[in-house]
Amino acid sequence: MTGVAPHRLAGHLVLLDRSGVMMLPEMDTLVVADLHLEKGSSFARRGMMLPPYDTGETLKRLDAAIDYWRPGRVVALGDSFHDDGGAGRMSTDDRQTLHGLMEGRDWIWIAGNHDPAPPEGLPGRSMASLAAGNLLFRHEPLAGAAEGEVAGHLHPGARIVQRGRAVRAPCFASDGSRMILPAFGAYAGSLNVRHTAYAGLFDWSRFCAFMLGEERVFCVRGQHLVTD
Repeated sequence: MTGVAPHRLAGHLVLLDRSGVMMLPEMDTLVVADLHLEKGSSFARRGMMLPPYDTGETLKRLDAAIDYWRPGRVVALGDSFHDDGGAGRMSTDDRQTLHGLMEGRDWIWIAGNHDPAPPEGLPGRSMASLAAGNLLFRHEPLAGAAEGEVAGHLHPGARIVQRGRAVRAPCFASDGSRMILPAFGAYAGSLNVRHTAYAGLFDWSRFCAFMLGEERVFCVRGQHLVTD
């Protein structure tokens, strides 16, 4: 299986896809974080003009991941839309694409800080959090240790320097107890895992940044990571 890194999280096997989604085979569940759909249109409403193609590009990549894994359930870990009105601003084509991805699946919308309300006019179940097996899916990680927590919100990224060359990429961040997924949205960006926002969330001695490469996912231990 190319482009995938296996990992043990609170006793569960998880498969980390270089696209930025996480698959739990035993639960037939695909997890994705921070789609931030309609971010471009949200910025445009405030006079900050961005190319209005982020939703289409994000859904295209999500379509490819879902087509590959064929999950029975999808958990979207919050900030699926950049604001509560995002679902209502989707184009007809993008809405049809999203409906197609959701059809025949148990689709869970976890509430985020950008989109605390259920998305307007879309199917699926809206929840503050979801417990399954030893895992608890939520948008924003809790302070301190939280065994089995799976979250988004922080948009993790990592930076390494090898042979004088710096490489920075989004990453999955985990110490085997907690997992924070990279942001999936086309305009989402990332925050270095060495930032103080991550302080106290991980056991650094067991930490790995699973950096997203073009062809595979690279596990980089904490001691090899550098700040921006």
